[in-house]
Amino acid sequence: MSDVNGLGRVVLASNNAGKLREFASLLDAAGIELIAQGELGVPEAPEPHPTFVENSLAKARHVSVLTKLPALADDSGLCVRALNGAPGVYSARYASLNGGAKSAAANNSRLVAELANETDRRAYYFCVLVLVRHTDDPEPLICEGRWHGEVLDTPRGDNGFGYDPYFFLPPLNATAAELDPAHKNALSHRALALRDLLQRLKELA
Repeated sequence: MSDVNGLGRVVLASNNAGKLREFASLLDAAGIELIAQGELGVPEAPEPHPTFVENSLAKARHVSVLTKLPALADDSGLCVRALNGAPGVYSARYASLNGGAKSAAANNSRLVAELANETDRRAYYFCVLVLVRHTDDPEPLICEGRWHGEVLDTPRGDNGFGYDPYFFLPPLNATAAELDPAHKNALSHRALALRDLLQRLKELA
């Protein structure tokens, strides 16, 4: 197994089990061992910024400083055209912004309610990946991925997490939650961003 750009072990700036599975499955083939920050006792970093890239960079630097290892962070969310890009960077806590619960079910309920009178259901999952190769890396690698679809009123499928049961992919006639993990990992916004990242690492090797 080849080790892309000599990275070896990389810390994921997240404790989200779904993200860890997605990223680990894609990075493993490149010889990169991905471990969650919680395994090294790293607390979650604040995400106070209004943009995906700022939040990703802050999280990656936070982890790298505390572990002295390369760190990979993503900030991702669902951007809905009719809602001017919302929930966007607030996707994980969309319902709680209005006093609701901080849960996927509550987030989805708010999203469906806000789209009740909208005919334009176009949306895309957006991901910004940031890799900090060492604590003082002056050139962090920043990659993006967009996965286009539509928002449904009723959930379909039991796989995935977050908004996946409501995120419909017309070419496949399926939601993200109806795809098996391998299929999703080949198509998702994270997969697109990660493939870009791996290609850039190969070019830098």
